[in-house]
Amino acid sequence: MSAHPREVFHFIMIRPSHYDDDGYPIQWFRSWIPSNTLAAINGLALDCIEREILGPDVEIRLRPIDESNAEVLPRKLAREIRQSGGRALVCLVGVQSNQFPRAVDLARQFIAEDLPVCIGGFHVSGCLSMLPELPAEIREAMDMGVSIFAGESEEDRLADLIRDAYAGEMKPLYNYMKDLPSLEGQPFPFLSHDVVGRTDTNLASFDLGRGCPFQCSFCTIINVQGRKSRFRTPDDLEKIIRANAVQNIETFFVTDDNFARNTHWEALLDRLIWLREHEGIRVNLIIQVDTLCHKLPNFIAKACRAGVHRVFIGLENINPDNLLAAKKRQNKITEYRVMLQEWREHGAVIYAGYIIGFPADTKASVLRDVEIIKRELPIDILEFFFLTPLPGSEDHQKMLANGDWMAPDLNNYDLYHRVSRHPVMSDTDWEETYKEAWDSYFSPEHIETIARRAAALPKSNMRTRISDIYEFYLIYAVEKVHPLEGGIVRARSRKSRRPGLPIRNPLIFYPMFALETLGKFYKYGRAFLQAKKLHKKIINDPDRLNYVDLAIIPPNDDELETLSLFQETSGGNTAVARKQQADVLR
Repeated sequence: MSAHPREVFHFIMIRPSHYDDDGYPIQWFRSWIPSNTLAAINGLALDCIEREILGPDVEIRLRPIDESNAEVLPRKLAREIRQSGGRALVCLVGVQSNQFPRAVDLARQFIAEDLPVCIGGFHVSGCLSMLPELPAEIREAMDMGVSIFAGESEEDRLADLIRDAYAGEMKPLYNYMKDLPSLEGQPFPFLSHDVVGRTDTNLASFDLGRGCPFQCSFCTIINVQGRKSRFRTPDDLEKIIRANAVQNIETFFVTDDNFARNTHWEALLDRLIWLREHEGIRVNLIIQVDTLCHKLPNFIAKACRAGVHRVFIGLENINPDNLLAAKKRQNKITEYRVMLQEWREHGAVIYAGYIIGFPADTKASVLRDVEIIKRELPIDILEFFFLTPLPGSEDHQKMLANGDWMAPDLNNYDLYHRVSRHPVMSDTDWEETYKEAWDSYFSPEHIETIARRAAALPKSNMRTRISDIYEFYLIYAVEKVHPLEGGIVRARSRKSRRPGLPIRNPLIFYPMFALETLGKFYKYGRAFLQAKKLHKKIINDPDRLNYVDLAIIPPNDDELETLSLFQETSGGNTAVARKQQADVLR
């Protein structure tokens, strides 16, 4: 006699994209940045399968989908579920504010197919943590039949959600915001190679810590993940690396907002160094750190030895007055040059974020500051953001309480659309300043400067550096999206347009998309030839190893009195005086 067939429960995890200016989800054949939330939920779901949380007679089938690199077709997914039988749950995971409209649009289609839907992520968690009542868009989603999940899913919370969905007893709201779980020993983020393979360079992700001790007013992390940090252990890290090594995945984005504040950073890096140097497991890392990371003895040296080849630094601004206004007191402009040069000397590619729109900003001051950065700081790639009152931040909470104008369309809360008003700049000036900052930093002259700085370093790969810079800027200039949402070759689905916008006739849509794509390929090709020409020009320069400019001259005490970074910025003189006083007392 054959065994009784097992019942099936389908668990579909979708990380939604968000709509571009023409109303289509931003999607690529290969995306750049992986979704760690998708990996974290999938890792927890794998643990649920191993523990047979629905009993031995129920097979849980997982389907993680990242819409940035895979089309989501609710009707097709529903048909496949019906054909294979069983019950299901659709979770829209890691949903940020700009992705919430898209998430709700997808949820509506799944509900029309009689599938239960849950939405979680930073938007709902941030709103529940900071607002006195649920905003209208979340209430409307709940009225539609969507369950809301606020908080993190470890410590059996995902298992409870799956059990409720299987029993047909899902709650309208799962609110865990007041009880943040431990990460130690918890199932770790993991995606199979067929999912990770849809990212450029097979880039996977994981987190080693959550939470941040700082108080930046524009930040949502401190209110969603808490100000008390929680960490994974070196043993957890080793399990992550080994599980991915089996799949030949070796490049990772560590999504911790600030890895340098992880109190176990040295033990974690030591474990990576051991795996690399004693077992030959190749590991390449991208990490995010603060501007004081170099104050930790051996941190930068060990990080690079452990495999860090790219580092993102939250520079945010070079005006101390702006930093204080945003409660980002930990950023000291008098430390910027020392910190950046140490990363540079170890061969890391340096990315830095810069926010435009602090109260003291003007068009002239911002463009002046960009020139100072180009001239005096050895940053490879500078990425710009509008100061944005993200739901879940203190800024948003205060603006809402004050009745200040904020754009009603959450889709534009992506950090590269203006969604509020500036106290000094007009709307037009603010938007022009943002565009001109990009164009100024990524001018042909400055790209050559960055390349020459790289060529002067024995540890640096100049060809890769040039390629990275061109690719990064072209996503902004050609695709009209922020590079953090970038990828390789834009994809577009004709019928996935935002509700309320017309679905174009296929005889119009496809020729238009083909012509648009060809035009982009032309621009990319022209930029590739420029990059190749620049590389050849520098590599043939016999004096390239002797190149020097102000940004890569070793820092000295005299520069505090001469560099524009300290003498022309708002609050720069005060920052210098504070440092000099501290040096005397020390």
